[in-house]
Amino acid sequence: MRRHGFVRVATSTPKSRTADVAYNVAGILAEAERAHEAGVDLVVYPELCISSYAIDDLHLQSALLDAVETGLGEIVAASGKFDPVLLVGAPLRHNGRIYNCAAVVARGRLLGVIPKSFLPNYREYYEKRWFAHGREIKGMEIAVAGSVVPFGTDLIFAAENLPGFRLFVEICEDYWSPTPPSTRGALAGATVLANLSASNITIGKSDERHLLARAQSSRAVAAYLYCASGHGESTTDLAWDGQGMIYELGDLLAESERFSLHAELCIADVDCERILAERARMQTFNDAAEAAGRPEDSFRTITFELAPTGGDRGLVRATRRFPFVPNRQHRLDEDCYEAFNIQVDGLMRRLESTHAKSMVIGVSGGLDSTHALIVAAKCCDRLGLPRSTIRGYTMPGFATSDHTKSNAWKLMKALGITAEEIDIRPAATRMLEDMRHPFAAGEPVHDVTFENVQAGLRTDYLFRLAGHHSGFVIGTGDLSELALGWCTYGVGDQMSHYAVNSGVPKTLIQYLIRWAVSTEQFDSATDEVLLSILDTEISPELVPPGESGEIQSTESIIGPYELNDFFLHHTIRWGQRPSKIAFLAWHAWRDARAGLWPAGFPEAEKNEYDLATIRHWLENFLRRFFGFSQFKRSAIPNGPKVSAGGALSPRGDWRAPSDAVADVWLAELRDALPPADG
Repeated sequence: MRRHGFVRVATSTPKSRTADVAYNVAGILAEAERAHEAGVDLVVYPELCISSYAIDDLHLQSALLDAVETGLGEIVAASGKFDPVLLVGAPLRHNGRIYNCAAVVARGRLLGVIPKSFLPNYREYYEKRWFAHGREIKGMEIAVAGSVVPFGTDLIFAAENLPGFRLFVEICEDYWSPTPPSTRGALAGATVLANLSASNITIGKSDERHLLARAQSSRAVAAYLYCASGHGESTTDLAWDGQGMIYELGDLLAESERFSLHAELCIADVDCERILAERARMQTFNDAAEAAGRPEDSFRTITFELAPTGGDRGLVRATRRFPFVPNRQHRLDEDCYEAFNIQVDGLMRRLESTHAKSMVIGVSGGLDSTHALIVAAKCCDRLGLPRSTIRGYTMPGFATSDHTKSNAWKLMKALGITAEEIDIRPAATRMLEDMRHPFAAGEPVHDVTFENVQAGLRTDYLFRLAGHHSGFVIGTGDLSELALGWCTYGVGDQMSHYAVNSGVPKTLIQYLIRWAVSTEQFDSATDEVLLSILDTEISPELVPPGESGEIQSTESIIGPYELNDFFLHHTIRWGQRPSKIAFLAWHAWRDARAGLWPAGFPEAEKNEYDLATIRHWLENFLRRFFGFSQFKRSAIPNGPKVSAGGALSPRGDWRAPSDAVADVWLAELRDALPPADG
């Protein structure tokens, strides 16, 4: 995980007792040992965890403050036997003032101390009664626990042996302020933002904390760790829930149990490399850093070395098998609603702007044309047009099965569109004869030319029919096919007047069709056909069945779409190197029994893949994606972007040369993950 830029972080709510410094120190060290055994690199504790938070005027007692400093010294000394960096909260004295502080401790050293910037003094809070704010403390030092260390809000702690791991610390109210200090910390280069908090619990406050942590991790393009005080704080007038949570770029990675009587350790692996890649992509982040006066020039960097890992520690992080498909049912419903309506709205606008009298579409009985057709049908419904505006054509060729042809007809009839059939075999035979292709002479030669003659004729017919009926051709090809170059260029399925599916990957199309059925977008007769189509093996049906009757299988040639869509997402959205994609894919797909599957996923289709299989199909993906299919994407028709995961339009998300080669990506994969037989 270290090799791929991951750092293992945790929030900890230790056992505590109000104003009992010795008890609290013991609880902190017990959790440090537990984190050490779990291979954690960083532990964030609650605010003022050494002294307790809710002790009011006891913060002003010298005996307590002396005990806190002694306790911090004990933690520093004991930390030498633990691997994690520890962030502990303590009231500390400096120049006749008391500050609410976070102390950064690493393997026997106190690295630095950060004072709280914003002190709440409203409703139940009275922090200004005891503490001085630290907003202007920069470039200073503090003497504490026998050491003189950097002190201020201008500190970033950087791991020398994990370049992406750069830490900034703030305290509780700081991230409730309109200008959280962590914003400048992120702009100065910190990738991990940590918050030591007390934050008593009231109804709805957990949601508020989630809102702030999610927003800050997203806006600051960072990871955000939040840890609140729990059981053991004084309940004189307040209560505590011990909430810990870890966010990365707006995604919740882990959350602790709340209201627990036991110590809580919430662990997740944060991807610092992904954070830096997103910042490089997002020029707004760099502009904000410049507008803020380049904080990186004034912040101090405190370096430390993470403990050696001693081998593979696995990955404590949920990695979605289907990054384009949500795992949770309510998210699935929401995302499918949005995706479907993005497509419908785009097609409506194109129909309005062209003043077309018809929409022409080839209907094969496969997934893509089915989905494009139901989008067109809903477009007609919303515009108040008869569905007969859609002119659907099924065009059987040399390998068209009775099953898919039957489904195509059933679907067109159920939707009430204008339906016709054109047998392309006579025209294809004539073309093959004119070309003197061996198939025309009776030889069973089913090469690319044989396939493209059929694919090209279908598209040619559709374009001429569109001209004949004052309409335009709706493209059915999807995002996954564009990524792999699995389409016939020019006069073929790569071309249309409007490519309604070009922003939707194959794995999501299946869910969009299921969603249309489950939410009753159409009638029961249509639903029955849709379900039958979902159960049909994916095939281009361009090559006749073999002697044993097996049909041409797309996935046996280009690989499982579920893997290809995984590779695609991590390539175009995050720009990750192939070895890291293989690492993530292995953790996502190696065990079908582990992790979440999308809601309602068929049990029989829950596949798993070993590393050799992943490597094989990833290499195939890299060759196809980077090596020879870009020229097809550079000339694709208009079509709406649907997923935040990205699109491949040369006018939008993906701009690449048609003459590039895949050598760099293949070499990186080969060097990091040699073939099993090599």
